[in-house]
Amino acid sequence: MIRLVFALRRKADLSREEFQAYWREKHAPLVASFATELNIHRYVQTHTLTDSANEAMRQARGNMEPEYDGVAELWWEDERALTEQMQSNTASDAGAALLEDEKKFIDLPNSPLWFAYEYPQINPAPETILARQKSNIVRLFFPLRHKAEIPEDKARHYWLTHHGPLVRSHGAASGTLCYRQVHRANSGLDAGIQAARGTQVESYLGHAEAWVDLSRLPQTNEARTANKAFIADEHNFIDMSRSTIFFGKEYSVIDKR
Repeated sequence: MIRLVFALRRKADLSREEFQAYWREKHAPLVASFATELNIHRYVQTHTLTDSANEAMRQARGNMEPEYDGVAELWWEDERALTEQMQSNTASDAGAALLEDEKKFIDLPNSPLWFAYEYPQINPAPETILARQKSNIVRLFFPLRHKAEIPEDKARHYWLTHHGPLVRSHGAASGTLCYRQVHRANSGLDAGIQAARGTQVESYLGHAEAWVDLSRLPQTNEARTANKAFIADEHNFIDMSRSTIFFGKEYSVIDKR
């Protein structure tokens, strides 16, 4: 399974509320109407919450980038099938229609997008957790870039083989319902979708994602110890000044699982 990750900043003339309303009410149905032409397996919108907790998380880690207004994610069965699909005329026409609509509400040059693969760390079965509206569950989204002095392959290896097990070891204490690492695929498809949108922002190494139930977050010494351990280890490989973190709510638009 390959995933397209599209971190979105709104156009300057829109409020976050206006941006998210258009994205959910106008753009989502348009994407859904092309589900067959594009052979989309899943499509989820994560709408950033306007919440002081976002700023608190960033301050706890140092000087970070501003949060995004949301994240669009689309899944396909595999990269080969996706590449073949994108070469069809129907997929090309659908992609062009979606891009024209994106221009109405997204600041495309400042909204990076890339293909990625996910690595589950704390994963429920079945995979049904969503940070829905009117629930206490929220989704944490952490797009990250590695420190310049660390080669990309070593940063990936550390993230996967050291940081992942650390988070898992504190999973129960931190109240984490689900945690995945989503690593950039360095796909040959990236350049085309970025060029079409005039993307000016460098892609991230990937992102960490976690779901927590705010009504059940433990207020214990163990939970505080877990949070301190997470942040301390993040500083071993993450360039915080070129990364960000925020909470959001999810809207599942397409799901063929």
